[in-house]
Amino acid sequence: MKTCLLLAFLLPLLPCAAQTSETGTPEDQIRATFGNYKSAILNDEGERALGYVDSRTLAYYGDMLEKTRTADSATVDALPIMDKLMVLAIRHRTSHADLLRFDAEKLFVYAIEQGMVGKSSVMHNEIGEVELDGNYARGKLVVNGTPAPAHFDFYDEGGWKVDLTSIFPLANQGFEQLVRESGEPENAYLLLVLEIITGNPAGPDIWQPVVTEQVNGG
Repeated sequence: MKTCLLLAFLLPLLPCAAQTSETGTPEDQIRATFGNYKSAILNDEGERALGYVDSRTLAYYGDMLEKTRTADSATVDALPIMDKLMVLAIRHRTSHADLLRFDAEKLFVYAIEQGMVGKSSVMHNEIGEVELDGNYARGKLVVNGTPAPAHFDFYDEGGWKVDLTSIFPLANQGFEQLVRESGEPENAYLLLVLEIITGNPAGPDIWQPVVTEQVNGG
C-alpha cells in the first residue's frame, strides 16, 4: 500500500522551510506564504498556519465539521472519497466533546496540533512559477526541484493566502487510483487506511452522526 501518498493527502498538507519574509513582489509574497505555512505545519503550529490559509479553506473545514457532526451513513458514503475520509478520520480521532465545541478555525488548528497532517511525503514541495490575475494567483507546484502537474490557488485577503481546496481534485484522483490498485472495496480500504495511520481499528459508530440535530455556531 502506498502509505506515504495516503498520508500526504489525508488532510491538507505540507511542511518544510523556516519563517520567510512576506515582502517584495507579489510572487515573492506568495512563495513566502506557502513557505511559512509549510513551516507552521512542520512544527505543529496550528495557530500560525491558520494565518496563511484563505476563506475557502476555512469554509471547507466548516462544511466537513458540520458533516462530521450530522451526516448519516448514507450521506457520508455518497461523499467524494477525500471528503469521506476526512469525515471518518475526524470522527475516529476526535472526541465528541471537542467536535461539539469546535468551529472551522478550531478544527483546522486541532488537526495540525494533533499531527493529523501528512508531512514527510511532501517535505520537498515548493511553489515555482506564479501566474497573477489581480487578487488571484496560481502557483505551480514543484516537487524535489521538478515541476509537477499540480498547482495551488492563492487569494489576496489582506495578504496572500493559500487555498488548500485547490489541490483536492488531484487528491481525489490519487485516492481513487489507489483504491482501484488495491482491489478492495472503497469503504473497506478507507477503514484500513485509518487503522494504519492511527493503530486503532474504527468501529461501526464511525458511520453515525455525532448529533442528530444541527449544531449552531459551527
